[in-house]
Amino acid sequence: MGQNWAIAIGINQYYNLQDLQYAKRDAEAMQAWFEGEAKFNQVFLFTEDSKPIPADPQPIPSHPTFANFYGFLEELFEEPFLNPEDNLWFFFAGHGRRYRDQDYLMFLDSNPRAVDRTAISVDYVTQRLRRSGADNVVLFIDACRNEGSRDGLGIGQQKHKGVITFYSCTADQKAWEIDELQHGSFTYTLLEGLRLQGETNCATVERLDQYLSYHVPQLNHRYSKPLQHPYLKVEPHRKIYYILLHKVASLQDAQPLKYQASLAENRGDWLLAKQLWKRVLALPGVDEDAWEAIERISLRQRQSSPQAKPQPEIFPTEATSSRGEGKITVEPPAAPETKPQIFLFDVVTVNAKGEEIKREQGEAEYFTEDLGNGVTLDMVYIPGGTFMMGSPAGEGYDDEKPQHQVTVQPLCMGKFPVTQAQWKAVAALPKVNRDLKAEPSDFKGDNRPVERVSWYDAVEFCARLSKHTGWEYRLPSEAEWEYACRAGTTTPFYFGETITGKLANYRASKTFADEPEGEYREETTPVGQFPPNAFGLYDMHGNVWEWCLDDSHDNYKGAPTDGSPWFNNNDNLYQKSGRALLRAGSWISLPKNCRSACRLYDLRAERDSFNHTCGFRVVCAFGRTFH
Repeated sequence: MGQNWAIAIGINQYYNLQDLQYAKRDAEAMQAWFEGEAKFNQVFLFTEDSKPIPADPQPIPSHPTFANFYGFLEELFEEPFLNPEDNLWFFFAGHGRRYRDQDYLMFLDSNPRAVDRTAISVDYVTQRLRRSGADNVVLFIDACRNEGSRDGLGIGQQKHKGVITFYSCTADQKAWEIDELQHGSFTYTLLEGLRLQGETNCATVERLDQYLSYHVPQLNHRYSKPLQHPYLKVEPHRKIYYILLHKVASLQDAQPLKYQASLAENRGDWLLAKQLWKRVLALPGVDEDAWEAIERISLRQRQSSPQAKPQPEIFPTEATSSRGEGKITVEPPAAPETKPQIFLFDVVTVNAKGEEIKREQGEAEYFTEDLGNGVTLDMVYIPGGTFMMGSPAGEGYDDEKPQHQVTVQPLCMGKFPVTQAQWKAVAALPKVNRDLKAEPSDFKGDNRPVERVSWYDAVEFCARLSKHTGWEYRLPSEAEWEYACRAGTTTPFYFGETITGKLANYRASKTFADEPEGEYREETTPVGQFPPNAFGLYDMHGNVWEWCLDDSHDNYKGAPTDGSPWFNNNDNLYQKSGRALLRAGSWISLPKNCRSACRLYDLRAERDSFNHTCGFRVVCAFGRTFH
């Protein structure tokens, strides 16, 4: 496990600004948490009466003046002394100012008429802290705080490269102190969040942000203080998945971090990938994925010559697929014809009222298949991982239980459900086992999802696509589908606690939680017009039900735990009968039937009911076959 260092600053008495009451107490409380509960290796405290910091050849003054703290940053943070897997926390409680597009921290002798000469910019603080060598630098800025009126703009508009910054309020708000608690509202809530245990813990950057965003405004309201909205800035974005509190984190908390490690490895950024995997290893328990990844990266580094530029290897270079009845043998080319690319997107989180509480930028890798006539198919890389499949007690239907742990291997999945344009292009390819209608859908539109297709139609589509591309395409297993849908979340929807008509296409005139009623569109909508999940997959809730490979089962008793499809007996896809599984919900579905864990069964063969709501998306799992 890496080392943890911290700096805590709290200033009550200012020479040139209004005094504060509880900033010093806040810093001392943070110091007590760092040293006592969190067991940090080293903590530096700067308050009006803190003791000098032991150092050689002489102690460092800890009186929080501009000169003292500037000298501390210059002296201690000149050369790296921490490792990339270490953590450095910085806490500041006091006044802050914005001056000439820069955020400044005001020390006890700072002059508001000479901010640039007597205060220290947050940007300079972050530059020095990053010199420590720690990759995880976390700032908590409880600034712009007083109980009276104050002139000047607040801080919090800058992005500071390479760090995670929690601000106590937006730049147009004040951060309030609460007499009854003898703390600042932000710091009081921060300490509460850091002390949480069990499933409600704030072990990750993302969850701590969610906790602060919800509870600080609630606390201010309870004590009749004006509105105050904390917010988070992260640069680069992948750090939102970092683990802050390793002692209370679980391996499940590491899934988004493992995803980012996989992306870095695929890009050939082996140094970053190894750093991220080491963070996974710092968690309690043993993560075999992390050990294997570090060994694999070390081997690649040894095999790579110093002059050679690392090349991304998003997939293995060999895969063979065979099928029963009308056998297809797929001999893949030596390498994918198209190199993986990266796309950016917004990930939205809502509360039970359907209110957006967070919007952050995600990124994912993908490659594009050319289907001919200008039609393409985007396939998104999904990292392997472990998740809890199904619904916990008190949520969902009986067939979604028992909730159980499943490990899924890396794969690629369609960015969208198969569209009518993609269907038409593949339907024009040579037949493998059965004929396909070129235009089966009720709701016409090239960019709308194809519907009114049976399970056998979807399997035939995959067979033709496999033969056309030389790679194995198939329907996802039910476990793969749910894992890909959840994208690291454990809430009913990948959006959070509920769903709204602004987030997906379903029967939004009905509600799931406390959200308002929305528009019921009564038809499919073009793919990609609603926000995706954290893996970059669109329309995983609503629009059309999506076929999975598996046979239907009444519950999860005896279900596979390796992500493979659950077949009863006959594993030959073209000789199957009976019912198969569908996921996602559709444009006609109630919100509860669009949840990540919800399951629907239908006959594999054509029938009138449901088929105008049934579509599918494909997966490509190189080197892994189900036949």
